[in-house]
Amino acid sequence: MLTMHKPGEQELGAYVSAQRGKLFSYHPSGITRDPPGSGFNVDHARARLGFGHRSFEAARESIRKWKMFDIDWLRLFSRDAPIEPGSTVAVVVKHPGFWSINPCRIVYTVEEDGEREKYGFAYGTLTGHVERGEERFTVEWNRQDDSVWYDILAVSRPGPLAALGYPYARRMQKRFAEDSKRAMVRSVSGGE
Repeated sequence: MLTMHKPGEQELGAYVSAQRGKLFSYHPSGITRDPPGSGFNVDHARARLGFGHRSFEAARESIRKWKMFDIDWLRLFSRDAPIEPGSTVAVVVKHPGFWSINPCRIVYTVEEDGEREKYGFAYGTLTGHVERGEERFTVEWNRQDDSVWYDILAVSRPGPLAALGYPYARRMQKRFAEDSKRAMVRSVSGGE
């Protein structure tokens, strides 16, 4: 949804409530588990967040609090959405001269133990989002070298509006990945 004004709390609350019964805007859901071979853009980015159990716990808490969205040109509504399948949120993006409201729903969560402990989730786009696809946000503790990483994987293709401004849409996706990595590094290092 596009709007010429910055959407307020009530407007966003009503919008997210209306999205709860909507279908995903792509097929099949879960495509970040095994990205398809063609027809989608696959963007993968990683950032090291630190070392050890303490860093991993801080990273896990940052995911729970949606800290990867602490970016000045966008906003996530609602930040108190639980990290569980079915949770619906809206990513509100400020563009030059207008705002877009992009609905997403958590498809699955990730909780793995072992040599590489992982935590996170993937959400998928709903009808009304400018893109079509899924994005996975995870943190990982590699016990072999004690490193902790933030990992973001997006599997998408442009929706009708994004297709009209395809180069701009791709730049925004890449900008989001870079800014999201910085936000997670800030959060885990205590710079919130």
